[in-house]
Formats: sequence, structure tokens, C-alpha cells
Amino acid sequence: MPAVSVENTLALPRLDALVGNDPHARPVTQVVHSHSQLEGAGFEINRPFPGGLPASATTPFLLLDHLGPQLNGPGEASGAPWHPHRGFETVTYVLDGEISHHDTNGGGGVIGAGDTQWMTAGSGILHDELPTERAFREGGPSHGVQLWVNLPAALKMTPPRYQSITADSLTLLTSPDGGSLVRLIAGDLGGYAGPGNTHTPITYVHATVARGAELVLPWNPGFTAMVFVLTGQGSVGPEQRPVAENDLALMGGGDRITIRAADHIEGGYDALDVLVLGGMPINEPVVQYGPFVMNTREEIQQAIDDFNAGRMGVIPADQMAPRRFS
Repeated sequence: MPAVSVENTLALPRLDALVGNDPHARPVTQVVHSHSQLEGAGFEINRPFPGGLPASATTPFLLLDHLGPQLNGPGEASGAPWHPHRGFETVTYVLDGEISHHDTNGGGGVIGAGDTQWMTAGSGILHDELPTERAFREGGPSHGVQLWVNLPAALKMTPPRYQSITADSLTLLTSPDGGSLVRLIAGDLGGYAGPGNTHTPITYVHATVARGAELVLPWNPGFTAMVFVLTGQGSVGPEQRPVAENDLALMGGGDRITIRAADHIEGGYDALDVLVLGGMPINEPVVQYGPFVMNTREEIQQAIDDFNAGRMGVIPADQMAPRRFS
């Protein structure tokens, strides 16, 4: 798995050792397996939520989509053509391959392995996410994740914003024994800060845990917490609950998260790769209609009216022609 890698993890800053059967280790409350469906122009994703989990269980997150890992042939790559959003943030993290993004606020660009595209839709924006011409014409690997982060009512109408978080800006950490590579995308972890600038307080981590190794992460006790398996097999929590690819483990209360990679990992992988994420709960009503997430039905109707009236932006003329790549 490309993403960001290092030759010697022991050269990285190390998270404090947290060992033993600590009563504050977060237990696993539930494990759900993702369902698959088609999105955008016809690409398949695995989605652990929404669907089967209440919004209160995943707050402050609204959606998690996992694409790949897969190998596209020439002409097979597809994406999500122009569409609107209001009331939340979309965070696209690319592990392999490349995609191109445009929006009506002037943001966008190409992001590749290890890069993150962080778009605050806020009051409303139109955007697209498509394969680059090279990715479409030549094919190649594709692996990525999109996370939707909710905004509280006070920030639903904040001005749209775009952040490009490049692979070389991630905060890289390791466990005391060097058995794990921890990529901190946003938030705070053991006193280290990630580069993502967040409206809603969250922590977002991509960790690679070597076969048989254990990773213990300090975690804000006021945050929710979940572990999503990208590839490989292992266990989560002090009870060592088994997890595998496309499983999501919801965690209970505590101040640390324990993740262990299996001694023998199937599927051609030599490590367990997981996302670890959580944040400050938003205890407000969630009303969603497709790409709009607000607090009331009236606000949803206003979003639809604003979109139809062109108040969320206008697609640039040079982007109007039908296309499958950027």
C-alpha cells in the first residue's frame, strides 16, 4: 500500500508507551461490516455508515466510503461529476492512484498517493471529483476514502473553504517498538498535531501495524472513536475483538485505543492498515437529503431552492462538456 511510507520507523517521534490492562482502554461496543453500492458515475464503494447505524453512533461523522484497492484497466476509471453540497465537510484521502477536483469557489487540483482534499461545503458549493486524463486513459491502481464531517448548526452556513493537504505535510509517528507507522492527518494525538484545519474538533489517523505488532493510541476521552479496516486482519480493544477488511469497530469510553495486527495476514498484505477517527459529538438533529445535511426540513427545502436558483455557484463554462476525466 503506497500512501506515505518510511524506511525506518524508529527514526520517527514515538508515542508514549501505554501498556497493561488499563481500565480506561476503550472496549469495542459493536463491529459492523460495510455494504457495497455504486456511486457517482458508476464506481463501487464499501460503506460502513450510514446504513444500519444511527447518526448518534458515528457523530460527528456522517458517511465513510472506501474505494478499492483495485486496479483499473484503460478507460475503466470513473468519478463523481458536478454535484452540490451544503452543511458539512468532505474529506478525500488517497492511498493510491490520483484524482482531480474542481469546485465553484476556485479550489481544486490533483491529489495523489498520501494526499488529502479537504472541502468545507458550508453554505453551499458545487464540485466534481474525477480521474485525471492519465488515470482514465492508462488505467492503474485506485484506493481511497471519503469521509463526511458534520458541522454544528452555528457553522452550517460558514463560507466554503478548500484545503490541499499534501503527503509530505502529514505528521508521522510510531509506536515505542517501531512496529507501527502512524500518519496523523488532522487533530491531536499524544501532543502531536496533524496539518488538517478543522471546524469540528476531530482526530483522523491512518495507521499501518506490522504483523504481530500492537499499537496503543492515546485518545481524547471526550471524543467518539472508531477503527475502520482498510486491508488486512487483526483485533481491536482490550478484548481483542477480531476485525478484517471493511469492518468498522465502534469504541466505548476511555483514553486509549488498542489495535493488534494478526500474526498471519491473508490477501497478499504484510500489515494491518486501519483508519482511526473520532471527534467531539454534535448533539443536534440531523436532517439529510442527498448532498445536503442540515438541522430542519425547512433548511433542507431552502438548500434545494438555493441550488435550483444557482446560489451555490455556477459550473465554469469550460467544464460544461460531458467528460469522464478532468
